[in-house]
Amino acid sequence: MKFDVLVVGAGFAGSVIAERCASAGHHVLLIDKREHIGGNAFDELDGNGVLVHRYGPHIFHTNAPVVSDYLSRFTEWIPYEHRVLASLNGVFYPIPINQTTINRLYGLSLDEAGVAEFLERAREPKNPIRTSEDVVLSSVGRDLCDKFFRGYTRKQWGLDLSDLSATVAARIPVRTNTDDRYFTDSFQKMPAQGFTKMFARMLDHARIRIELGASFQELRQRAEWKLLFYTGPIDEYFDFRFGALPYRSLRFEHEHLPEVEKFQAVGTINYPNEQSFTRITEFKHLTAQKHSGTSIVREYPTAEGDPYYPIPRPENNEIYQRYCAEAARERDTFFVGRLAQYRYYNMDQVVASALKATESVLSGA
Repeated sequence: MKFDVLVVGAGFAGSVIAERCASAGHHVLLIDKREHIGGNAFDELDGNGVLVHRYGPHIFHTNAPVVSDYLSRFTEWIPYEHRVLASLNGVFYPIPINQTTINRLYGLSLDEAGVAEFLERAREPKNPIRTSEDVVLSSVGRDLCDKFFRGYTRKQWGLDLSDLSATVAARIPVRTNTDDRYFTDSFQKMPAQGFTKMFARMLDHARIRIELGASFQELRQRAEWKLLFYTGPIDEYFDFRFGALPYRSLRFEHEHLPEVEKFQAVGTINYPNEQSFTRITEFKHLTAQKHSGTSIVREYPTAEGDPYYPIPRPENNEIYQRYCAEAARERDTFFVGRLAQYRYYNMDQVVASALKATESVLSGA
């Protein structure tokens, strides 16, 4: 088989790249080792007819019009603003921490200025900021850190806040007002018919051939291509010659609750200190689907399994940089996406990266 372009991985990065290359006139082979397109954003009807995300909740949000405009070619949207609560001893508090969180937790009635003063007194400024613990203590102080962040982080990462790069906690905002939205992006919507339908439309192109359940290692023996876009794990591409890059994985426990219209008040509830799972998501909040029952998923972080979250520590970055040096020597081969770049990307960031990479390569820049 001969193709102009081989794309490895049919998630966000690979699907965007395949569509852009095909639309530019190139014949594309898109492969994925899984039996479906969409990567971790894959959604499907469960056995009871509820639309669920097999690999945990995916909520789309962006401040980049180029990303939302591009994806809007392949889907209509429904509005959705994600809200999250944290359970502490059976009492629920808004996350990110805001005015309501602090007043409810401490039995106060502070206004916005009062919350700002409260946080200023609670903070333990750290200079320089090296770890996620430094970030959280400098932002909200020790009590809020221990109640909302330390236990959740230990479950999620298998490490204490003090052992993680500052970049992990830097993603977590704190608010002095009553805004309880998890994200504040200008575009917050969900694909009206789900992510998988959006991917299917994106890849419905005469110049795209898709092979699922396909191994890149096996394909190397029977196909030829001019350009390769690789979105899988970069260490796997190089046969782990510098060692395996560490990841945290997840185990998902899906459950359907018949004749339960609504299981919880918001899309996701975090359990920072209780339970062995980190959170429960109820999908009908995300999709606005009408159904007599409801389906939920519990997430259990694990050390083994599919790679989900790169572990941001200096020693891991050193390994990754060695792979980057090797990647730079690969002719007509381009590494794009979370696993290929060993970086935690939101979905819109993956799309933006894929659009930029494809434009650069195809224009010869």
